[in-house]
Amino acid sequence: MNEIIQEDQQAFLYLNNLGSEPFDQFWILLSETWIWFPLYFIFLYLLYKNFQLRGLIFILIFIALGVTVSDQLAGIFKTGISRLRPCHDPTLDHLIREVKCGGQFGFYSSHASNTFFIATLMSLLLHKTYKFLPYILLFWAAIVSYSRIYLGVHFPLDILMGSLMGFLLGGLFATISKNVLRKQKKATSV
Repeated sequence: MNEIIQEDQQAFLYLNNLGSEPFDQFWILLSETWIWFPLYFIFLYLLYKNFQLRGLIFILIFIALGVTVSDQLAGIFKTGISRLRPCHDPTLDHLIREVKCGGQFGFYSSHASNTFFIATLMSLLLHKTYKFLPYILLFWAAIVSYSRIYLGVHFPLDILMGSLMGFLLGGLFATISKNVLRKQKKATSV
């Protein structure tokens, strides 16, 4: 296990030190939730266009539940595992580019989990209509996730675990959403 942690730290140091001060504000901005509100409005529009108002309401309920589960699970893991964030790890003092810092513990990344949750759910709900959308959304989730390494708040394994959890939860909630929408459609057509 120590080998894995050391490899993770080395990968973090390499990726984190690729950064440069002129780009710091850009990566801080990418990591902020509010900057993505226009994208969320586009999601709303696409969902409404494809599922109408009633379907949209069901999907929004599942998105709210899914993001809550994603975020809360990350919090449980952070306190349960108690792995220090890179910016709080004394063994990495003076080795990292600390642009920003968060809470004390970082395993696993809720940013990665939440963005991959949304990317996966939206991709599975809309991929038949918008073939290119999954690629764009996965790229978006990867960029947001990488921003956390750049800023010095997460190790790569924090990001990988968060991405995996978001992907799995997105798949689960997309499947539930599709089943509920299918049953709701049958009930209204009878």
